[in-house]
Amino acid sequence: MSKGSIPQGPGAEGFDPKYWEAYYGDLSIMDGIYNAQQHARYLQSLFELEGVHVGEIADLGFGLGHLLDAMIEVFMPYIVHGIEPSPHAFHHVDRDSLQKVPSMEVSLQQTDLLSWCLDPSWDEKVFDLGLCTSVFQYLSDEEIHTCIPILAERFRFLYFTVPLDVELVYQTEQMDFDDVFARHRSREEYHQLFAPGFTVVASRVLESKVHFDEENSCFNELLYRYG
Repeated sequence: MSKGSIPQGPGAEGFDPKYWEAYYGDLSIMDGIYNAQQHARYLQSLFELEGVHVGEIADLGFGLGHLLDAMIEVFMPYIVHGIEPSPHAFHHVDRDSLQKVPSMEVSLQQTDLLSWCLDPSWDEKVFDLGLCTSVFQYLSDEEIHTCIPILAERFRFLYFTVPLDVELVYQTEQMDFDDVFARHRSREEYHQLFAPGFTVVASRVLESKVHFDEENSCFNELLYRYG
């Protein structure tokens, strides 16, 4: 499958500095930035409760790097990888600042999600945890259909967030935050898009259907599994 045959959303080429200034000018209101430590501690507590080990993390659109840095602080993984297509954001993040100990292997790559998924050099790699926050609203349906099966192969779990259509309308009307690049999709549409590869097992947590099922999952409270 060639990348050129797949229609791509507005995030593929990354965003220029004006985007980051417009939407990330006030970091005190951006989810995943002002509360990055809370996100990381929540996931750490949840995974400790369920017996999930995290030794390898990849961030699939690390932006300004706040959430990735917080996750590294709490999990102290031995392998960290991050991708980000926007030159402005990519060069904002200092790789050395993410490496908390000398033995930690940190790599950053300026690329988009589709290109990374179609890169066969990663086909044999399996990460314990992927961070995929506020990424899918910038992807086309075709990109998502292509990437989901590959992500399910490469990740055991995804920490996943995306704004729904109703949330984007609320942000515009009530918060004066109009993301003109974001695709408007309903909850049902997103569930249908990622259901072939992932099961929802907790708030913001998707579990790979390639690596787990009801028989071997650490998340064995079946009431809370769906998708």
